[in-house]
Amino acid sequence: QVQLVESGGGLVQPGGSLRLSCATSGFRFDYYGIGWFRQVPGKKREGVSSINLSDGATYYTDSVKGRFSISGDTAKNTVYLQMNSLKPEDTGVYYCAADPEYYGLGFEPYDYWGQGTQVTVSS
Repeated sequence: QVQLVESGGGLVQPGGSLRLSCATSGFRFDYYGIGWFRQVPGKKREGVSSINLSDGATYYTDSVKGRFSISGDTAKNTVYLQMNSLKPEDTGVYYCAADPEYYGLGFEPYDYWGQGTQVTVSS
């Protein structure tokens, strides 16, 4: 049974940093794509970053390039999203998602989702 559990969210001031974790189980970790998405009320879920765990290729939406970094730890079956220089517009619920055949920033192809973790950037 595929499970994804996010953690690491919280309240941070603008310019601060957070590291989100997506702990996974129930599938062959290095065969999958993992994406991070965020959602605010009234808006569509937005792809923030993703990683193809089979070759390490990473992808970022333009608004987070140079500030966010995604990585995978095969020993822990965990994907991290390091978020630096956070801005108020980064606020939202962050979800990780997994799929055996897709690793892009679109949310529809992903088969498996975590429950989300809240990130609030505010002074």
